[in-house]
Order: sequence, then C-alpha cells, then structure tokens
Amino acid sequence: MKFRDITGQEVIKERLRRSVRDNRVSHAQLFLGPEGSGKLAIALAYAQYINCTQRTDDDSCGICSSCLKYEKIIHPDLHFIYPVAKTKEVEDKPLSKLFLTHWRNMIIEKRAVFGLQDWYQQIGLENKQGIINAEDCNEIIRTLSYKSYESEYKVMIIWMVEKLFHAAAPKILKILEEPPDKTLFILISEQADMVLPTILSRTQLVKFSRLSDPQLVEALKTRTSCTDNDANQVKYLADGNLNAAIKILETGETDQANFEFFRLWMRQCFRNDIREISRMTSDFTSLGREKQKSLMAYALKIIRFCIHNRIGNHQQIRTDGDELKFIRDFTPFIHPLNANRLNEEFNKAYYNIERNGNATIIFMDLSLQSMKWLKIKSKTT
Repeated sequence: MKFRDITGQEVIKERLRRSVRDNRVSHAQLFLGPEGSGKLAIALAYAQYINCTQRTDDDSCGICSSCLKYEKIIHPDLHFIYPVAKTKEVEDKPLSKLFLTHWRNMIIEKRAVFGLQDWYQQIGLENKQGIINAEDCNEIIRTLSYKSYESEYKVMIIWMVEKLFHAAAPKILKILEEPPDKTLFILISEQADMVLPTILSRTQLVKFSRLSDPQLVEALKTRTSCTDNDANQVKYLADGNLNAAIKILETGETDQANFEFFRLWMRQCFRNDIREISRMTSDFTSLGREKQKSLMAYALKIIRFCIHNRIGNHQQIRTDGDELKFIRDFTPFIHPLNANRLNEEFNKAYYNIERNGNATIIFMDLSLQSMKWLKIKSKTT
C-alpha cells in the first residue's frame, strides 16, 4: 500500500516520510486514533516505504520486489499480532499466525479499513472477546530474534494493542524498549486509556484524528461507486469514520437501533420507571458484548451533541430527522452540572463491559446513576 492510496492524514504521512529521509525512524511508535481514521493503512504504507528499494521522497515505488510482496501482505519481514481467541477453526492455543490467511484476506478485501468487530466476524469469534495472549508475546520475541530475510527493517505491527493481556505484557517490555537493530514496532490503538502505561511509556505517539468531511467524501468516491449525493449524506452519519461510512453505503445500517433503545432508556430514567428499566435490562443483556459497547459509545456521542447544541455549535451536530429532534429535546437536561458525570458513568460502563463485567449489574447501576444526574437542574434554567 502506498501513501498516495490513502486519503487524509497528510501531516502524519509527511512526518513519517521525513523520519525515513532523515534516518530518524523511532523503533517503537503508537498509532493512536479513532476507528476509520486510516491507522492500519498508513502503518502498512510506512513499512512499505521504509523497505522500498526505489522509493522517492514522497512514496514507495510499488514495483520493486519488496513493494510487490507488501501489496500482497506476504513479505517475510512483515509480521502481525492481533486479538484472537478460540474458534471452531482454532479450538486450542490460538495464535495470530493461525489466523494469518483471514488477516491477509481482510486487509486486501477491505484495503486495510475495518474495525475490531469486523475482524471478530471474519474469524468467527461471535460474542467472545479476543486478546493478545502470552503465547503471541513469546512469538514476538522469537520472530524478532532472527535476522531479516531480505529487507533493511523487520516490521512488527501489533493491531489493537489495548487488547494485550495485562499478565502477558511484561514479556515484551524489554524487546519493545531495546529491540534488535533495524526493528520497527508499530502499535495501533483506538483507546489510549486502555493501553498499559508500561507500553505507552516505551512508544512514540503518533496521534490520528477523524477524517474531515471533504476527506471522507473523497475517500468514499475513490473506494466505492457512490454518487456525490450519497457520499454527502453518509458523511454526517459516519462522523469521520471511513469504515462506518462504507458500511452504511453497503448495507444501509445506521445507529437507528441504538437511537431507539437510548431514547426509550433515557425517558424511563427521567421518569424513575424502575419496572420498565428492569425489563430493558434483559434486552440490554441479550445484545451481546460488542453491541453493548456500541450502545455506550452512541450514548457518549449523543451527550457530546447535546453539549454542542447547548452552546450553539450546531455544525458539530452530525445528524438529522428524529435523532436531531431528540437531541434538541434532550439538550435542556445535559448541562455543565451533570455532563461530566454522565460522561464518566457511560465511559465506566464501557470499560466494565470491555472487562467482561456482569451486564445486568452494569446496566442497572448506570440507569440509577442516570436517574440521579438527569434530575440535576442547570443554574441557567
């Protein structure tokens, strides 16, 4: 993958190119940013650029032996680690390399734009949580102990490093801090607060932002056959997430289910309707872990939109129709005296779901906290 194949993140791309030209490549870098911002694609383009034998100041050549192997994700000096778990295909001792065919297919078919849930579906993980386990950490050490086969740099990409099992992390701290010569670690994450501090402290941060509306429209038109009108409609729903935008175009899926659940939930919380909330608890539990997390993320987005609406920053409210009407109606109940606490509670719920907490307890506790904070009145009303 070449830099010119990726829309957006021009500042980051130039920073990475310059590090190669100046021979100042940091051995461990953390690509941090939201889903759909191009982290994996740029990681691949960066690795390809570093090892290209005929690179220019701006990009890799795309035709040398190294580039051709990178394009097919078969280069012997390019290695990957990603969250895995037992599946019907791999019933014992799951390792990243056992899912490598799925990984290659995913990168090539999706052009390196996909999310964690997409990966779980690809390998048949269903409602299980994938992790980067101790065996894969041993694999990192073993793989990087060998000399490179044919390139200047060995590249180890650890995707979704926040899934690194905390007890396994100490295994790779030494090699992360003092890797063999000409070794490049690229760690990719979407949630900095879930990355272990010992990992964060050993990496150079490269922070990605969401794609702007024009960049998202350009990327959609480049990657799909959508019309200008379709792309312009989708950009408001996707909120800078290319992966989400492509899914909406392909499947028509939106946040409608989350919206309907959240709207009803908040109404029952405001009414202190414990009986109805108790009934909704079973609905929440049946969603499955990833959809529960999606609902928490959606709630945080709505709270953010309400704050924007309250201060008159309407251009940041990326929705319309019934959802926009709900945001306007909900805005009076979200204000400086409770917004931070509500954010904290929903983030805590997301964290606990991520850690396999009891969904029934999490939902009921969050509902009780929401009841409490939604009753707080703003001093300006």
